Amino acid sequence: MLNSDFAFSQFHHLQRLLLVHGRWSYNRMCKFLSYFFYKNFTFTLVHFWYAFFNGFSAQTVYETWFITCYNLVYTSLPVLGMSLFDQDVNDTWSLRFPELYEPGQDNLYFNKKEFVKCLMQGIYSSFVLFFVPMGTLCNTERNDGKDISDYQSFSLVVQTSLIWVVTMQIALRTTYWTIINHIFIWGSLGFYFCMSLFLYSDGLCLAFPDVFQFLGVVRNTMNQPQMLLSIILSVVLCMLPMIGYQFLKPLFWPISVDKVFDRIQACRLPRQSPAKTRLKHSSSRRCAYAFSHEHGFGALITSGKTMKFRMSKKRTLFQKGRGPREIPKEAVSARSPTHAT
Repeated sequence: MLNSDFAFSQFHHLQRLLLVHGRWSYNRMCKFLSYFFYKNFTFTLVHFWYAFFNGFSAQTVYETWFITCYNLVYTSLPVLGMSLFDQDVNDTWSLRFPELYEPGQDNLYFNKKEFVKCLMQGIYSSFVLFFVPMGTLCNTERNDGKDISDYQSFSLVVQTSLIWVVTMQIALRTTYWTIINHIFIWGSLGFYFCMSLFLYSDGLCLAFPDVFQFLGVVRNTMNQPQMLLSIILSVVLCMLPMIGYQFLKPLFWPISVDKVFDRIQACRLPRQSPAKTRLKHSSSRRCAYAFSHEHGFGALITSGKTMKFRMSKKRTLFQKGRGPREIPKEAVSARSPTHAT
């Protein structure tokens, strides 16, 4: 495993290397690849749907600076944090259940089937991200009666929905949360809004009109309730299939690792001992009714053993009391020495 024969002189160290670090590395690499393909499929295929409305003129849906910063700034740190720190179970459980290493041997977490799943999910997400804002902005007016169905507003809504969707997707895929993961994921999302306010500000657009052309689009679009509802609807529709698949997969299509996870979850649950009930008596004295219902001496009394014991004792005492009086005189005289002479 990655030149382990040369790096380790003692082969007993390979157990932890394979079952813990090797398994974590495989899981992180598979999650990284599947998420990377998904977010880029979703980002790119929106242009496919847009081509039917722009006459296949190669016009981009997104603003130029968003295309530049999407993979470089907005989505790079979250996937980096997941590929470095994510782990489904800790090292103790990994060593206790070696069966968790089997998916890596069988190549279950990333193969052609998983690649097709990423492609289909990207197609569905791009379809939602394009047509939901398109339907929302079609013949839409602001609260003051001005028209808002323009290219810049549509582009901003689509790219904002895309950032929210890919961020929630990686948050759903992350199984081990650290402070760094929180900073990378939610910090990247907050950084996008800060950059949008800066790049589309009045001062920057007026100073460089040829470079920054989305003048005041954030201020004029994001304060409309229909735009916010459109973003929320797009995020919900994109997340529901993923949540439903992760919930139904262990139930209907389980693999051997899912059973191991169930055993680990059962071991983590605290075992509750049955509660012991105490009988509380109203007083310290025991009544005759309660005494009569307990296991007493009834069986001994009805057996007659005590009566037999008393009768035998009386007979022995009676025989001892009258024995010396009934001894015949011949026997007494025979035992005396004078009679012997």
